[in-house]
Amino acid sequence: MTVYIALLRGINVGGNNLIKMAELRRMFETMGLERVQTYIQSGNVLFISDEREASLRQRIEQEFSAVFGFTVTVVLRTSAELEQIIGNCPFSEEAVREAEASSAGESLYVALLPEASSPEGVQRLSAYNSEREEYRIVGREFYLLFRNSVRNSKLAGNLHKLGVPATVRNWKTINKLYALAKAMES
Repeated sequence: MTVYIALLRGINVGGNNLIKMAELRRMFETMGLERVQTYIQSGNVLFISDEREASLRQRIEQEFSAVFGFTVTVVLRTSAELEQIIGNCPFSEEAVREAEASSAGESLYVALLPEASSPEGVQRLSAYNSEREEYRIVGREFYLLFRNSVRNSKLAGNLHKLGVPATVRNWKTINKLYALAKAMES
């Protein structure tokens, strides 16, 4: 059995696509997934399953649409993949500290993609890489560092140019999800 983290894109953001976490948790449980728990209101669901990622992702997206009446993209990562995401952060601790000192709010984020972006998609986003807002790509993850704020960010606002849906979480959320996933493994 594998500990999965489902990251649902675009729910409970800006007063749109409002979903209660108890209802979301119930949906996952009725699908037969085990030890389901949610974390904060932004669509983070931890659970255990022996299914493979592709079929599981498709099944969750279909069930979500049937239950809630609209579609969302689901990005799945395992506990081991979250550990790699944390360990592979391409920004130095010093760069993150410097960004945090000048940023209004969080400065380090990860955009998680269901599949890697094409080189053309990455090229379209390269125009938004700057000293104030920069990204690094590691596999299916885009690490984003903001030295001002994620709000009104041209880089964050143009992630759609990758041509692949992305869901973004701040660094604290990534670390908390990993801690919860590790607790589920024991």
